[in-house]
Amino acid sequence: MTTIKEVRAEIEKIDHEIIELIHKRVDLAEKVLESKQKEGMQITDKGQNHVVLGRAVDAATEKNLDTSSVKEIFEILIRMSIERQHELSGEGNLP
Repeated sequence: MTTIKEVRAEIEKIDHEIIELIHKRVDLAEKVLESKQKEGMQITDKGQNHVVLGRAVDAATEKNLDTSSVKEIFEILIRMSIERQHELSGEGNLP
């Protein structure tokens, strides 16, 4: 039988993995920005944002997760990436 302490330790490990994945995702904003600048694209790409959100909702549906909550999480991730791109381009005010 698993104790609550063991379950919480597993949750903590997963939380750290999630943070690491968010960090990796935000770090990719620099490569995305470089590509967008080369192609003369704007930082905000509503079409791609729609694709990402659709993909997240589809994956959440497959896993039987609350799709509206997953969509909110991905909206935050998209916003973090856009903010990072603005900051890297000199337009933002984030650290």
